[in-house]
Amino acid sequence: MSTRSCPEWPELLDRAPDLHFKHYTADELQLAADIVVALGPGVRLSEIEVCADTQRNVFYAAHTDPRLADALSRSYWQELDSWTGETGSP
Repeated sequence: MSTRSCPEWPELLDRAPDLHFKHYTADELQLAADIVVALGPGVRLSEIEVCADTQRNVFYAAHTDPRLADALSRSYWQELDSWTGETGSP
């Protein structure tokens, strides 16, 4: 799978103009070992997706596999709402 811009980029641009979100498979991110371990056994990184700005380690939970979103949120990554200080999507 190749990276691609998020289809909700206009909304995301309004919410966080400094970020650029693209869709990736988890294996494309070359995640830290603690995040991979948090996903648990049997999870194929090539089969789960994330919507993220990889330069700033910010992900968009609405377009991210829930297992990966949970693992990322327990790491140095931030969810978009946390990054922008919002309490939920508009």
